[in-house]
Amino acid sequence: MTRWPARRRRGGGRRQRPSDATLFTALAGTAVAITLAAKAVTWLTAHAWVLIPATALAAAAGAGWAYRHHRARRQALQDHGLRYELPLLDALHHSEFEHAIGALLRRDGYRNAVRVGGSGDLGADVTATDPFGRRWVIQCKHRRRGDAGSPVGTRDLQILNGTARPVHRADIAVLVTNGRTTSPARVFAREQGLHLVDRRLLAAWAAGPHPLWQLLGTTPPRARRTSAP
Repeated sequence: MTRWPARRRRGGGRRQRPSDATLFTALAGTAVAITLAAKAVTWLTAHAWVLIPATALAAAAGAGWAYRHHRARRQALQDHGLRYELPLLDALHHSEFEHAIGALLRRDGYRNAVRVGGSGDLGADVTATDPFGRRWVIQCKHRRRGDAGSPVGTRDLQILNGTARPVHRADIAVLVTNGRTTSPARVFAREQGLHLVDRRLLAAWAAGPHPLWQLLGTTPPRARRTSAP
């Protein structure tokens, strides 16, 4: 009688089963985790008062984060379409004028635009970093009477020139006023590489849409080539 050869099973040999040691380790780990979880629930049940301050702290932290996020978003939306007219800027207190300059910088895409003016500011009222990574230091001179107020003279620019770069590490130093400047002050600014924003230029900047670096002609050459058609 002819015997046919037995067929070989496809797929190779038998699958390896997990060893008893592996199964024991997994079961032991699961048992330990369940035991710890049960003890934690039991402890919390007996000390439920602990949950009250923990819940309050978590709620306060969440509310604080939500408030900061909402405030930052609202500030960004306000700055995006910000416009000022000169009569409004004239009516501001000098500290409010400095805040307004910082808001205009943020509108133009400057980062970290903050008011630092006050007693002992050493010639810097607002500092910011432009989209090209340059640090700007701005001295503000507010005149309640606008053009009719006292003009900004060379002395104000000398203070800015003496502190902006060596003290505040400025790449670009600017003096902004809603008033007028003297002729010697304008000459001194050109000689020392300072930038002046007088009433006329402030009006154009505050009305938008051109950023300050463009109005002052300080756009980096590389950026000019990139934006060229």
